[in-house]
Amino acid sequence: MADTVSQIVLASGNRHKYQEFCRLLANARIELLFGGDFKHPIEVDETGSTYEENALLKAAAWAQATNRCALSDDSGVEVEALGWAPGIHSARAAPGSDEDRVRWLLDRLGGRKAPSERAARYVACLVLAWPDGTHRSWEGVCDGHIAHAPSGANGFGYDPIFVPQGYSMTFGELSQEEKDRISHRAVASRGVVDFLNGR
Repeated sequence: MADTVSQIVLASGNRHKYQEFCRLLANARIELLFGGDFKHPIEVDETGSTYEENALLKAAAWAQATNRCALSDDSGVEVEALGWAPGIHSARAAPGSDEDRVRWLLDRLGGRKAPSERAARYVACLVLAWPDGTHRSWEGVCDGHIAHAPSGANGFGYDPIFVPQGYSMTFGELSQEEKDRISHRAVASRGVVDFLNGR
C-alpha cells in the first residue's frame, strides 16, 4: 500500500507540528500537506485510552474528510514516580499554559532529588490512516528524567524540564537538529519513512 501514497495530510492545524514533520519525513517519497490549509480543519475529541487510539481517531477523521491518506500523532510524558502519569493526559494535566503544566509536574515530584527518582520518558505514537479505514501505527520512546527547574526556550510542552538519557541538557536547550535525531517523534517517524519507502 505504501507505493500508492504520494500525498499525506498532516491531521493538525498546528503549523509548528507541520514544520517538525516536514523535517522528520524529509527522506520519505511523499508530499506532506498541512491540515491547516484545508478550508474546514477538523476538530476531533481525543477520547481514546491509549496514544494509538487518540492518534487513530484524528487520522481516520481527516482521511475521511479529505479522501487522502492522513497522518496523526499523539504523545505525552510519563513519569515513573507518578505511576507513569500524566501520559495521554499530558496536554490536559493542568489548566492553563505549558508553563502551568510544567509547574504542576515539578510540584508533583516535590523533594525527589536524584535523577533515578525523577525517571521519565517521552512516548509518541504515529498513525497513518486511509479513507477505506485501514491504518498503520508506529511508536517511539525517548527515556530520560525530569529536571529540577525549567531551562531553555526551544521546543514546547514539557521540553524545558525533560533531560534525555545520556545528556545534561533539557530538550528546551538542545538544538533542533539533535532533537530531530533522538526524540520520541523522531524514532516513530523513522518507522513511517521506512514504510513509505518500501523498506
